Amino acid sequence: MAQNTQRLQALDALRGIAAVGVMLFHFIPYYAELYGHDFTPWGPLDFGRYGVHLFYILSGFVIFMTLERTPTAGWFGLARAFRLLPALWVGILLTSLSVYYLGPADRAVGLTGTLLNFTLLHEYLGFGPVDGAYWSLVVEATFYVWMAILFYGVGSGRRLHGIFWLWVIGSYFGVIFWKQIPGAFEFLIKDLLFVKYAPLFISGMLLYQWHKYGRPPMADRCLLALSMLHCLVAYKAPFNLFVAGCYGVFILAVCGYLNILANRALLWLGGLSYSLYLVHQNIGYGVIGLAYEFGLPGQAGVALAILTAFTLAYAIHRWVEKPALRWFRDRRQDVLERRPNEAEPEQVVTRATADGSALAETSK
Repeated sequence: MAQNTQRLQALDALRGIAAVGVMLFHFIPYYAELYGHDFTPWGPLDFGRYGVHLFYILSGFVIFMTLERTPTAGWFGLARAFRLLPALWVGILLTSLSVYYLGPADRAVGLTGTLLNFTLLHEYLGFGPVDGAYWSLVVEATFYVWMAILFYGVGSGRRLHGIFWLWVIGSYFGVIFWKQIPGAFEFLIKDLLFVKYAPLFISGMLLYQWHKYGRPPMADRCLLALSMLHCLVAYKAPFNLFVAGCYGVFILAVCGYLNILANRALLWLGGLSYSLYLVHQNIGYGVIGLAYEFGLPGQAGVALAILTAFTLAYAIHRWVEKPALRWFRDRRQDVLERRPNEAEPEQVVTRATADGSALAETSK
């Protein structure tokens, strides 16, 4: 049991490392691309753009674990809402205030768009995200809805895997013919079915089933291989090889070969990663821009942005995320005590299962 817990904690540590990689990408090469730095960014930081893919694999792994431990779609939806929304709402408020007072002006979102961000429906209604990274939460939330429909509708057996086969094969066609998709089908294929990312989620779910139940049938192994190879088609070199490497690192962690990552520092980082995701990009851009206005070198501005992001992330994690989850679990326990015949909802084994499904980000 301890060995298994370490494996899950290693995944949480990977999530923290990936979050820092995405933050550094946004603050250094992507900021230089958008606004210009007074120093030359370190090239390998460009790979941080693709940290989102590791998050999506992890999300598939963890969400299937959550689904198996949650008796109804209602409980599942409430658990995901309390996981995502309280911290997101605070992040939206802080980011909106920062952009209003510090800029950059081109990152500002109007009142209607800001209010729609609170619902995570903004992308579907044609409005931009308050923070560039928030678009990926729309993908994440859409994935949750699909899995609630599919898992509680058809179960976790052959029929669900048959749907996965269709989804993965359709994703290949979607990315290969991305520019030729008829306008009438773009919303369905690119947004509702998110064909660029669906195989990542599906890979995570299949890896979870392999991890829990042992060697799967040949058909499932072929589906997993097809899902993993999708990255070679969906993304340009050398970034597709980086995504393939994310799969390799993830599998090593699941197999117990990266338990060394399950140390206090990296687990602390993993715990902050969702809050860090919510408040780092546009707030950081405002801090870097302000530093330049005061004549500070770019490296100093980046350092101040990192410090600001971690400070806000810690505050949100401690005073918003954790209390909201604690309140929800207490209320859920009260309901269970009044309904003794209802199956126990998800039991959180480690912080990885509690926090590991709500982080996905990239540039925008």
